[in-house]
Amino acid sequence: MYSCVMAAAICGAEARKVMVEVDVSDGMPCVSMVGMLSVEVREAPDRVRTAMKNMNLRLPVKRVTVNFAPADMRKAGTGFDLPIAVGMLASYGYLPAQALEGVLFAGELSLNGAVTGIRGILAIVSRASSFGAHTCIIPKANLAEGSLIRGVRVFGASSLQEIIDYFNDGIALESMEQDPEALLKEREAYTEDFSQLRGQFALRRAAEIAVSGMHNLLMIGPPGAGKTMTARRIPSILPRLTVEEALEITRIHSIAGTLPQGGGMMVARPFRSPHHTVTTAALAGGGVHPAPGEVSLAHGGVLFLDELPEFHPRTLEVLRQPMEEGRILISRSTGSYVFPADFMLVAAMNPCRCGYYPDRNRCRCSLNEIRKYLGGISQPLLDRFDLCAESGEVTYDELRSDDPFESSAQIRERVERAAAVQLNRYRGTPFLHNADLDPDAVDRYCFLGPSQERLMEKVYKSKHLTGRSYMRVLKVARTIADLAGEEHITEEHLAEALSFRTIDRKYWGREC
Repeated sequence: MYSCVMAAAICGAEARKVMVEVDVSDGMPCVSMVGMLSVEVREAPDRVRTAMKNMNLRLPVKRVTVNFAPADMRKAGTGFDLPIAVGMLASYGYLPAQALEGVLFAGELSLNGAVTGIRGILAIVSRASSFGAHTCIIPKANLAEGSLIRGVRVFGASSLQEIIDYFNDGIALESMEQDPEALLKEREAYTEDFSQLRGQFALRRAAEIAVSGMHNLLMIGPPGAGKTMTARRIPSILPRLTVEEALEITRIHSIAGTLPQGGGMMVARPFRSPHHTVTTAALAGGGVHPAPGEVSLAHGGVLFLDELPEFHPRTLEVLRQPMEEGRILISRSTGSYVFPADFMLVAAMNPCRCGYYPDRNRCRCSLNEIRKYLGGISQPLLDRFDLCAESGEVTYDELRSDDPFESSAQIRERVERAAAVQLNRYRGTPFLHNADLDPDAVDRYCFLGPSQERLMEKVYKSKHLTGRSYMRVLKVARTIADLAGEEHITEEHLAEALSFRTIDRKYWGREC
């Protein structure tokens, strides 16, 4: 007897439709599986048959052929256990085959017949209606995640027996109502607050501007001055996610298996801080079955690289494409995979190995040692930082001051006002933040008057800026104007943007 069950395969950051065809016929008893399968999929018959045995389901000894169509697409993961089991039950007559039409199944089976959670449920359910499915039956452990999608019925099952009872006896499966907009209002409470950061007004201002426009930020200064402390508090001033952003971020983390315990939707922008020993593949993504890397897990949020020169130069150069394009393309023999990677890069570094350059009273590094230390960061990568902020040492009076420093809540109010201005300005365009603007959009939204043009021309020639850094200065100036509530970019906005752009010349200029 023949049956066909709808399933889905995760290919990169997307789900693709797979039809699991099961045929039971006379012949030598075996289970034959075809269709470009990974090891875990080939192991599925052992899990399925053992689960059925432990559920006291006695299947006649037959030849079982399972085909996964399309055959030229690689199938990986344990989410095919449930479609295989349902297909076998339908082919043996335990389930009505016609009732399976338009129902998508995904889940892993335990040896006792329990349905356990898998990765990528949100990606699968979000594409289900385009596959022609009206119902999705998924693991109960993934129900909170799968119920975020509208337009398709989603049920959670904790065992294979529940699915049999649902189709044969009409016993309802568990469902859940989720309201993404309501979930977004439950913003996380942060224990790290900018009020805990003493002094460092330049870093505070740079962080506020960077977050307001989602600009890349590089912080340079001596050890212990507050660079890492500033970066750790950036999540507390990030603008709220939109529903579309939250669902996309959740989908990526669902595929990577990094969703919080219990699943559901991510309501805060991600903050990723990989160690400097991270490999190129772990940062960019990839593997035998390509999976999201740190740049994709930071999508819509912050990727923080502490001690930037300690990272391998080849690893850092991987960042150049996603920083420009907001995505990363991974090519393998099985195909090409595109992962979203639109993140805000925040990096911190000391200016030399000892950390005290250019203070020659304390720095003991030679000029060659300084050049070698700073030389690990290429000029093309430096050009992609919109702001470069210098941190000075915190004075004792600042450290012991009883005067209250500005809190994250106060800064976030200004950030969200600026973010709202950008959302309104770019409504109907592919842009969300000022940092997203392409050259044509920069010409349109970052218009300079005659006096601003003269200032920009003077600095461009004297500081030997590149075309890329010119564009980034204008984007930062647009963000500063948004924070000030100004419609047009003034000389003051432009001068402040340039001040954050030219600090790097102090360290990567001719003198070192």
